[in-house]
Amino acid sequence: MTIEKRKQGGELEIALSGRLDTNTAPGLEVELRRSISGVSTLVLDLAQLEYISSAGLRVLLAAQKVMNKQGTMIVRNACKDVMEIFDITGFSDFLTIE
Repeated sequence: MTIEKRKQGGELEIALSGRLDTNTAPGLEVELRRSISGVSTLVLDLAQLEYISSAGLRVLLAAQKVMNKQGTMIVRNACKDVMEIFDITGFSDFLTIE
């Protein structure tokens, strides 16, 4: 998985590509912890994300909890397979998905 970050003012956009799974989720978790302080809008661009496992979902849940306290989190461009996982797990009920 690759992580690309773009920050402009209080908005941080993180673009993910590849697979967010047990092997790669810890790297995203570290990157989010390092980058999320002072951010009012977190945008996760999943256009190039092929797969997300339960470990990846856990990282998204933790990020959502932080952003609920300090701003908003938006998930963009999730592919059909990732959207299906969000729907099955109920994540689509509480994530802001565009």
